Amino acid sequence: MSEGGLLASIRQLLSTLASVAVTRLELLANELEEALLHAQQMLFYFFFALFCLGMALMLLTIFVVVLFWDTHRLAVLGGAGAVFFVTGLLLVMKLLKIAHARPGLFSVSQTQLRQDKEQLDGT
Repeated sequence: MSEGGLLASIRQLLSTLASVAVTRLELLANELEEALLHAQQMLFYFFFALFCLGMALMLLTIFVVVLFWDTHRLAVLGGAGAVFFVTGLLLVMKLLKIAHARPGLFSVSQTQLRQDKEQLDGT
């Protein structure tokens, strides 16, 4: 093989490797952006839902306490407190389940890099 052919082959190989590296970096950037958008979306909905539910629960509790003011106001307050506590625990468990269900950060990039390595190794 001539020197010119070898240099051209090396240049082509470096160009291909650079192209693969750029593609993988773009994939990493896309995954990072997707993860950030997912986190922002979860936080927005979480805080907005928390505010709305808090207001609704406060107003409903006041309504029920006023409704039973003369007869069972302490029982109503205790029951409402218990219901809110149990509901809060269930919602925290659900939020943790949602947070853990998401695939790991850069999982697609890691899979693609493993495939690239296998192709380069020839296996």
